[in-house]
Amino acid sequence: MYRRFPLLKKFLISGLLLLSQAAWAQEANELYSTAQNFIRTGDYANAILVLNQALQLEPDNIQFRKQLGFAYYLRGEMGKAKSIIDPLLDEKDVDPQMYQIAGNIYQARQEWKGAQKLYDKGIRKFPESGALYNDNGQLLMTLKMYDGALNNWLKGIEKDPNFPGNYYNAARTYYYSKDPVWAILYGEIFVNLESYTTRTAEIRDILIESYKKLFNDPSMLSMPLPDMDDKKSKRNRNNSDFVNVYRQLMAKQTGVISSGIDPEALIMLRTRFLLDWYNFYGLKYPFALFDLQQKLLKEGMFEAYNQWLFGPVASQSAYRAWTNLHKSEYDKFMQYQRNHPFKLRPDEYYNDGRFTLNR
Repeated sequence: MYRRFPLLKKFLISGLLLLSQAAWAQEANELYSTAQNFIRTGDYANAILVLNQALQLEPDNIQFRKQLGFAYYLRGEMGKAKSIIDPLLDEKDVDPQMYQIAGNIYQARQEWKGAQKLYDKGIRKFPESGALYNDNGQLLMTLKMYDGALNNWLKGIEKDPNFPGNYYNAARTYYYSKDPVWAILYGEIFVNLESYTTRTAEIRDILIESYKKLFNDPSMLSMPLPDMDDKKSKRNRNNSDFVNVYRQLMAKQTGVISSGIDPEALIMLRTRFLLDWYNFYGLKYPFALFDLQQKLLKEGMFEAYNQWLFGPVASQSAYRAWTNLHKSEYDKFMQYQRNHPFKLRPDEYYNDGRFTLNR
């Protein structure tokens, strides 16, 4: 019959091939999903086994190869990981994560110069990747190149404002500097972006301690306000003025914390600060973090927010007592937080990069 109808024969064969290819693709994707689950549970040997099976079906699949190299890295087999990931960096479908994995492999092998070259290349190719700036900063910090590390985290914040890692590292670095203002601002931003990890607990503690440092150093609170003449300020918006204004407005409220820093004192301090900020400086220095605070203040959730932010590290018992006594308020805030994830906006970068470590 096929001799009489050659077109029918070709149609049937091509249809069978398409069905086979679709079945292979489905099986390969199922194997990949299985391997991902093995990686999440720490079973890297089985992940490698399953990924190799997936690659038998789709040997040119870049994502499968990337994940195989990552699994070898996690298992500690750096030579195999390097041999798989390195060639992927020349593929047209390379992504920032491949440079991250490669950089981690090079660092694990203590090939510091190679890692630096990789991150530099990756950042040139993906200049908006906050993750690459973050990893490069961590490498430079390992090499005790503190200024370079901080500058990478600040650039990551500027280029990719909703990636949390750069805020985490910048806040920790500024905490050990002579100026805790950015530790406070970046720390609070980080806790809103990454709210329930071990890093969150660490930064909450840094936040409280940074407020103490701020008010224990009178020289940081005695700077004069910048000239706020409307015409002049529109012509010259100096980023350092942002920090100067912040310090001075905080200095006005020294009496509020005369009995010490705790959640209740911080609620009063930060409320008065917000009122001053939006009376005089909110238009000149739009800042998403302050807008969030103002929104919560207007909606009657600012106290709950501050308890959530500072309570767990100030006093666990007092925090539990407050949440039990104000359950409806706290539940309202938690629901708002779930339904309105915090988002940073571009072009609100006011850090001039000044930095001096405490020695």
